[in-house]
Amino acid sequence: MRHISEKPVYLDLDNKKIIDPILKKCRRGDRRAQKKLFQLLYPYSMSICLRYAHDEDEAMEVLNDGYLKIFAKMDQHNPNRSFKAWARRIFINTAIDHYRKNEKHYHSLEIETLDTEHIKPEVLDQMAANDIQEMVSQLPPAYRLIFNLYVVEGYNHREISEKIGISEGTSKSNLSKARVRLKKMISNANQEGSTNYG
Repeated sequence: MRHISEKPVYLDLDNKKIIDPILKKCRRGDRRAQKKLFQLLYPYSMSICLRYAHDEDEAMEVLNDGYLKIFAKMDQHNPNRSFKAWARRIFINTAIDHYRKNEKHYHSLEIETLDTEHIKPEVLDQMAANDIQEMVSQLPPAYRLIFNLYVVEGYNHREISEKIGISEGTSKSNLSKARVRLKKMISNANQEGSTNYG
């Protein structure tokens, strides 16, 4: 099981005085600049990949593929727009591509309707963001993808259906099932007072 370290300190990737000279060198294929960009962007990009992946190994696959795309498409970035936002879209789209490529290996898990118990508010108060992220990482891949795109990234069901190639109904259904599964995990944490969410 992976352990997410304390909240990393991110460089302001939108600080054009810092990022623009690095990007300019990256566009020329400067290896040292590419390494520097990787180091600066790593905490931010890894946090995105971990959100979509089941574990660190899967997150690293998405991360590496994302960086390959960033360096290959560097000329497509508009210098007048946020590099951070552009890179974020690439990592999210790479996570979606990774899901599509591996979809046949995933087993869709149907969840029976659950009578969700009342969850004590203090349980949620005591849970750290890392605990919630750990729970989300335990969702089946299809549920995790839809949950992150809808709840975290703010896409609507129409946008999700177009991005992934599923119906809006499937998107809504998977989101609903993801929420039921998360409620069950939180309820278990409430009853057991532990961090074993499986």
